[in-house]
Amino acid sequence: MGKRVLLVTADLLFRSKLAGVVAAAGGEVTRDEAQCDLAVLELGGPAADRVVELVRRSVPVLAFGSHVRPDALRAAREAGATAVPNSEVVQHLMELLKTP
Repeated sequence: MGKRVLLVTADLLFRSKLAGVVAAAGGEVTRDEAQCDLAVLELGGPAADRVVELVRRSVPVLAFGSHVRPDALRAAREAGATAVPNSEVVQHLMELLKTP
């Protein structure tokens, strides 16, 4: 069975693209934060506050945001997330979905 992935992004088109990546890897998108195997969070919104809690619960977090906001990316990394610019999130998501 594939991973259950929590996707939190304000951009519905980008969310759809990420959901397609999850489905192609045999995973499923979930809204249940307590049952997810991986969380993908857009920085800059309310989701940024969830990074610490998810990491504390040992849920891998892939955070993404604008490359012109290196402070947000750095803060997410310091909180324990893998943080990448928007342009790299799809590639990193594919890699994380391949790992057991």
